[in-house]
Amino acid sequence: MRLLVSCLLVSLAFAAPNDTGTLETIGRIKAAAFDRSQVMDTLSYLSDVYGPRLTASPEFNEAAVWAMQRLKGYGVANVHEEAWGPFGRSWSVESYTVDMVSPRYSHLVASPLAWCAPTNGPVKAEVLLAPMPPRSYNPKKMDEEIDAFEAKWKGKLGGKIVLITTPKITPPRIHPLFRRYTDAELAEIAAAPEPALKERVDLNDLPDDTSQLMHVFASMTPADMEEFFARLGKVKDKLNGFLLQEHVLAVLTEDPRSHDGANHAEAAGSEKASSPLAPPTFVVDEEQYTRMARLLEKKIPVTVSLDLKARYSDSDKMGEDIIGEIPGTTNADEVVMIGGHFDSWHSGTGATDNGAGSAVMMEVMRILKTLNLPMKRTVRIGLWSGEEQGLYGSAAYVKAHFGDANMMEFKPEQAKLDAYLNLDNGSGKIRGVYLQGNDAARPLFEQMLRPFHDMGATTVTLKNTSGTDHLSFDAVDLPGFQFIQDPLDYGSLVHHSSLDVYSHAIPEDLMEASAIVAACVYDIANQDQMFPRKPLPHR
Repeated sequence: MRLLVSCLLVSLAFAAPNDTGTLETIGRIKAAAFDRSQVMDTLSYLSDVYGPRLTASPEFNEAAVWAMQRLKGYGVANVHEEAWGPFGRSWSVESYTVDMVSPRYSHLVASPLAWCAPTNGPVKAEVLLAPMPPRSYNPKKMDEEIDAFEAKWKGKLGGKIVLITTPKITPPRIHPLFRRYTDAELAEIAAAPEPALKERVDLNDLPDDTSQLMHVFASMTPADMEEFFARLGKVKDKLNGFLLQEHVLAVLTEDPRSHDGANHAEAAGSEKASSPLAPPTFVVDEEQYTRMARLLEKKIPVTVSLDLKARYSDSDKMGEDIIGEIPGTTNADEVVMIGGHFDSWHSGTGATDNGAGSAVMMEVMRILKTLNLPMKRTVRIGLWSGEEQGLYGSAAYVKAHFGDANMMEFKPEQAKLDAYLNLDNGSGKIRGVYLQGNDAARPLFEQMLRPFHDMGATTVTLKNTSGTDHLSFDAVDLPGFQFIQDPLDYGSLVHHSSLDVYSHAIPEDLMEASAIVAACVYDIANQDQMFPRKPLPHR
């Protein structure tokens, strides 16, 4: 009963969005977002011109300079890069090619993995099938698998190009590649999560099954996640160290997502300069990878020619976040933040992950500044780096400004952060918001989204969503939210793939998203009370 009354009081304190003045402002926001949109032009620069944007790479740095210039051109104040880190090596691709040259020629659809070594000239050699067990994210299991792999293959890999992944043919796609949420799916998302006790995660007793392990991630504390990725990095270093010791010429891998001409390329090893660069490593299209494996199983020799030119630094470079703000009027020390990650992987151009979210948030700043809308609180944008490697940029910013999630020790600025809104689920239209269990926020978002119901933004759910930068804010008792977006072909095709390019972004969806976020920010920045917060676990 107390929670119900609290929610009611909070909702009454927020202005209803259907009064004439508020709807007139929303009409102005829509006109700026639809009739005079710059969001796709911004996205084209971030992806076509400067992408991809691997953290600490020259491409990332050039894109950051351009983004800051554009924000300054909009009149955004205090635009700057805020350093954190050190992150790791700078690494970027100059050129590459991979070809099967015998028993028949075939140009292989392949992409190099980040932080692998260049070939230092063309390499041509026989291919050896030396598969690791099926992919696992369990560091303990992986460590044991590497020990067994070393015992089996020691002294046998020198001078070879190694097929290191267990060959597996991906079944034909039975689900559509491109889809929007149905009413039934949105109703399922809106349903309250089932109550469940939060259990302590034992990093020494993680499940072997990858799908089960993904569920465990939701229960991990920031300290758990940091330790998990540290262990995973050590495991990768161990495998790469063995391959280098064995003088492997190159490594070819298969990814279950990489087929039908799309390569999903992430990291071959750790980005840290203290770790050895992995051997030249490529992910190859599943259809071609399994063809080579079948030839080898028939005792038919396979020869591959490849070349990789990549630039990298010998030392760790600093990670940089992009920050800018529109100062508030009467409550300028209180801040509403918006953001998304600016970095990307490297096989595509980072258009939907997350050039789209970055472009929308830059467009929100343009709309608010162009319309010169009066806002009591300061509105601040944060475009994060290092998200793809573990939310590094946003986590570092939160720790520097708001508090330590591991110690739950807060800084004075923590009390002044009103709310954080994040966009990072592709280019699909906004269908609602994940509340991250914040009951008191429900009536507020229901009011703010009501004028956009005819655009499909209707769903408000207590459920959590994971894997992106709002979690850094949520971890220190700040109201951090990620919007629900239509899936489109994000998870089925473009996520982390060579097809993550401008052509897969939907202009109408991004224009709508710009209007919705701008309206929410305007509303939050002008309320008499700050956004309600969840109770901390010890309260």
